[in-house]
Amino acid sequence: MARLFFALWPDLPARQALAAHGERLARLAGGRPVPASRLHLTLVFLGEIEPPRIDSLREAAQEVEANRFGMALDEIGSFRHARVAWAGLRKPSPALLTLQAALAGNLARRGIELEPRPFAPHLTLVRGIGETMAREEIQAVQWTAKTFSLVETRRAGGGYDTVADWSLRESSV
Repeated sequence: MARLFFALWPDLPARQALAAHGERLARLAGGRPVPASRLHLTLVFLGEIEPPRIDSLREAAQEVEANRFGMALDEIGSFRHARVAWAGLRKPSPALLTLQAALAGNLARRGIELEPRPFAPHLTLVRGIGETMAREEIQAVQWTAKTFSLVETRRAGGGYDTVADWSLRESSV
């Protein structure tokens, strides 16, 4: 079985800026900063998926019709129970929420069981923190989401492998 999720990957300048925040937060709250190459925003977590079902995941993603959109991560905080520090959006863009809802809906129609908790867009910056952190506004880290990806978690050595990418349309406005 493959451990899979759909994600957005920040561009290189955004990853570098977010990794710097992660280093700072790890010094403040303890824990291990996530390497810049692994920073992503999960759209839909799928968990363990049987290989024959991967075609259904690809079909669901292929049917998504969404435009490119700007991301502006403008706050940091932590999830106490998960023991992670994160960067998030105080006001997620409607385009991000539409993309996530379309993808989740397409998956659900194919019988893919999804997590019941609501979508909370964020990027994990530090794992295993020792102290929780209050939400704090930061200077926005920006990038344009141009693609979304189906990603597999590597079992040995950690990290991720991109299974497939789908382009978001250029806006006609």
